[in-house]
Amino acid sequence: MSSLNVSRPCVFVFVFIPLYLFIFIFCVLNGKRHSVGKVSLYMEPWDPNGHLIEDIITRLQDETEGVPVRTVKSFLSKIPSVVTGSDIVQWMMKNLIIDDPAEAIHIGSLIAAQGYIFPISDHVLTLKDDGTLYRFQAPYFWPSNCWEPENTDYAIYLCKRTMQNKTRLELADYEAENLARLQRAFARKWEFIFMQAEAQVKKKDKTERKILDSQERAFWDVHRPVPGCVNTTEMDIRKCRRLKNPQRVKKSVYGVVDDTQTQSPVHTPSQQSSKDTREDVEKEVCILFLNTQLDRHCMKMSKVAETLMSYTEQYLDYDPFVTVPEPANPWISDDATFWELEASKDPSQQRVKKWGFSLDEALKDPVGREQFLKFLEFEFSSENLLFWLAVQDLKCHPLQEVAARAQEIWQEFLAEGAPSAINLDSHSYERTSQNLKDPGRYSFEDAQDHIYKLMKSDSYPRFLRSNAYQDLLLARKKVSLNLKSLSAACNESE
Repeated sequence: MSSLNVSRPCVFVFVFIPLYLFIFIFCVLNGKRHSVGKVSLYMEPWDPNGHLIEDIITRLQDETEGVPVRTVKSFLSKIPSVVTGSDIVQWMMKNLIIDDPAEAIHIGSLIAAQGYIFPISDHVLTLKDDGTLYRFQAPYFWPSNCWEPENTDYAIYLCKRTMQNKTRLELADYEAENLARLQRAFARKWEFIFMQAEAQVKKKDKTERKILDSQERAFWDVHRPVPGCVNTTEMDIRKCRRLKNPQRVKKSVYGVVDDTQTQSPVHTPSQQSSKDTREDVEKEVCILFLNTQLDRHCMKMSKVAETLMSYTEQYLDYDPFVTVPEPANPWISDDATFWELEASKDPSQQRVKKWGFSLDEALKDPVGREQFLKFLEFEFSSENLLFWLAVQDLKCHPLQEVAARAQEIWQEFLAEGAPSAINLDSHSYERTSQNLKDPGRYSFEDAQDHIYKLMKSDSYPRFLRSNAYQDLLLARKKVSLNLKSLSAACNESE
């Protein structure tokens, strides 16, 4: 009996206490309620019944029992309303009854990841047990407000950063890239975004402005985090709520309504009838068409006019309605010299210059096409142009010869072990091989487009910079000048 009495405390110590600790850790890590001191440790900051993180933050900011908030003097300025990371860790260990500093740092990092506290000199939202300075987030930016900021809000924020000539507000590399991307995406209404940002940059008290800037930056560090950091707003309880309430509207931080929202927030669709009427179908088609037109990429009128003017100026010397051709226009005269010069293998300076306008102009001219082919042969990529010309020729073949010619092109340029193999992407290759099961004039359309873009972006610019083209252009220019001077001398002698 005595041995049994002695063993019972040992069983309690070695069995029940570890079991209790295991349940405690399991409940904390899995978000279950477990009372520790006065606060329950489950990480659901916007739970309507708990508001755990916000309870901790409120107690942290308490004037008597919280962490001391102070102004720190730096070299040339003062940093207002900050606390140190070590102060926060010590407060958590004392008031949340936590023995392990690592656990306190972990809980603090979870709170920081939600944006309730943030380092003033870093975009990475974690808590460190050292002298790093932190600041509390304003309640307006708390995640419990269920913010779903739009890209327009982010664009306004980045615009404001660029307007203020402060070193601390300079854009990071990833923010500058985001600003450029948003500027392209919102080209139509960028002036409106800029005006909104300009209106919000107001002269305020220097200290108040500094605090607000850091709080706003921390808010966007949560919702548009640094590349490589975990986005804590990606999958959270707000997404679950929105799935249950699909008519919920996204909230704008700066009160700017995004154009992409197609459904009114106050409109609740009624139960649709089992059969839509013709008017309902026509209305849906009309709405779909209008939404497509709104999302369509549009250019500014000034850009369109500028492009049209540059195109007109480029072709000014080649338009017989504007510039009198030399020799005379054969359509209104009996002189066919102009056509003979255009068809000759000794191109004029105007023809050679026209090759530089676009790849189409170079390929339309027989001499230009021949010169470009010579250049490609020099670069060991002539098979690209030969394939493009073969496909162009296929489109003009009689229908009864198309199938045989298509197979010849495949064997020469695309088949395994082809003598003049071209470099195609997998998508174009698959589409072309499928088309050849029922060959037609346009079976190689995808492959031809791919090769054309390859030549246009790679080979053609090098051709224009090559010595062959530049020398030809210069030689034709000298010939043209000599002819003009000779013609002028003849006129004077007459």
